Amino acid sequence: MDESRKFYTEFLGLDVAMDMGWIVTLVSPSNPTAQISLLRAEAAAELQSPGSLSIEVADVDAVHAKAVEGGVPIVYPLTTEPWGIRRFHVTDPNGVVINILSHRQ
Repeated sequence: MDESRKFYTEFLGLDVAMDMGWIVTLVSPSNPTAQISLLRAEAAAELQSPGSLSIEVADVDAVHAKAVEGGVPIVYPLTTEPWGIRRFHVTDPNGVVINILSHRQ
């Protein structure tokens, strides 16, 4: 994780926005909604459906409702996490797990 953090911060110039030990989120200094989250392999194995791609939206509840209405497969329920985000996971038509999220205001 330390090597990855160094790669993304020193080489690509991203800033660390959150570091919980098992997950590190890095953000663009000029566009903080452009983010990459790095997840330790052992933590990913423990999660029910780890997202391989995260997309931040303005209103996660509205997007969740649209997913339900459209029959998009939801593989992790709409949840307010203790670290300050509200999210759910869907799968795209290729089976890629996408973490849809909003930061709590």
